[in-house]
Amino acid sequence: MRTTQKALAALTAAATLIGLAACGGGSDNASKGSTGDANKAEIVFWGWDTGHTMTNLIKDFQKANPGITVKFNNTGTASDTQTALSNAIAAGKGAPDVVMLEDPTVTQFAVTGDLADLSQFGADKIADDFSAGPWNKLQYNNKPYALPIDSGPEVFFYNDAVFKKAGVDGTKIKTWDDYYEAAKKVKAAGSYMTNNSGSSMEYQPFTAQAWQAGAQPWKVDGEKITIDMTNDAGMKKYIDFQQKLIDEDLIDTKTANWSDDWNRELNDGTIASLTIGGWMPVNLMNGAPDQAGNWRVAQLPQWNEGDEVSAEDGGSALAVVSQSKQQAAAYKFVEYLTHGEGAQTMADTGTFPSLKSILTSKSFTDPNTEANKKVNDYFGGQNVNQVLSEAAQRKVSKFAYLPYNPFAQSSFGDQISKAYSKSITLKEAFANYAKALAGPVAPSRATPSPTRADRGYRILKPTPAGDGQHGLQANSQQEPRGIPRRGNASGGFPPCLCP
Repeated sequence: MRTTQKALAALTAAATLIGLAACGGGSDNASKGSTGDANKAEIVFWGWDTGHTMTNLIKDFQKANPGITVKFNNTGTASDTQTALSNAIAAGKGAPDVVMLEDPTVTQFAVTGDLADLSQFGADKIADDFSAGPWNKLQYNNKPYALPIDSGPEVFFYNDAVFKKAGVDGTKIKTWDDYYEAAKKVKAAGSYMTNNSGSSMEYQPFTAQAWQAGAQPWKVDGEKITIDMTNDAGMKKYIDFQQKLIDEDLIDTKTANWSDDWNRELNDGTIASLTIGGWMPVNLMNGAPDQAGNWRVAQLPQWNEGDEVSAEDGGSALAVVSQSKQQAAAYKFVEYLTHGEGAQTMADTGTFPSLKSILTSKSFTDPNTEANKKVNDYFGGQNVNQVLSEAAQRKVSKFAYLPYNPFAQSSFGDQISKAYSKSITLKEAFANYAKALAGPVAPSRATPSPTRADRGYRILKPTPAGDGQHGLQANSQQEPRGIPRRGNASGGFPPCLCP
């Protein structure tokens, strides 16, 4: 086992963790399996599907590739898929050829060499065909380890009726300063600009908004991870702004995303806006039916006037498992669903596309299609997909998730919620969070799992939490995990394929 060095500066909450991804990262992926025949194979695919979309997609693929047979194992949820993959990797056999993963967990499996480097099949040559946000999230050591099957550009949703009551013109909110001034008017009118309880349910919005601010709260560089939650310039910007909203009571700090109270407050106008992924429209339609015709969507407010910077909130991807003996055929299937004809089928079922060609197509932005009409009517006749298409094509800075992202998400709520309850400042909470993030790889605390006993760090495995919620099992402590699965009115894939 390689040793892990930890240096935590108490005042700066910075940590440098060395020796994380031993065994050469993903450099020897191909040696674990073999490429096989690209045109003749039987491949196994693990993923989740709430309808019959995947069955039809597989039939279409097999028709176009008669030499390849695909066996689909519906694993239920993203967390179930992740757990099953970890178990198969631990056993050294039984892993699928292709696996669907939520974007933040791709790095977790890439850094340990359990996913194939897709550049060997030419995936790096099609980088420019995808939106920058979802593509960047799937890189490790500047190599692609998965292709995006859907995405979630961060955008600004607001209740125009509530805004008008408060004397706010939502179309004029271009910067976060504009947002702050609007928040004061909305509060005076009896509503909250938004909600944020600092729970684990707000983890992905945090990463998206910090990402847009140019923050790099952690940096993953091969076997070196640097965590700096309070000195990083982008993090300072994010923390100071959020602290101002907390101090002036301009946001609802008691209501967590995806809770029953959250849906109720969206439906009665208590919560006036959201900064969240572009997959949100159908969730507003289902969760806030009384506000039909009132909601609008706009581009994310900017830190600097005139900028056009976005970020990603949610998304899923397809990867080839390095144990596979049929990697070439597996990649052909991945490419078909994410970059080929299957990508259009996915978009037609309601997933938010990652391909620029679909995002800019008339079929996606045409307000007269049946699907678009339904959404646009809810949004007061606005051409929603046109706005979302523009958001998906905005520039993004580089951002990487930690290779133990499930722990990062679960511990987020433990630490950050204290600031939103005003027990401590947000800066103090993020300083504590930085220390907590060092825990999973600290030699004095880590209990390596059997699957990674030679790697010097733990991979935490999702387990039922016993209280009706999903959780993480870590040192016998059950912690909340993830965001609830999002529904799709059509009964197929949800707009975002994350849990």
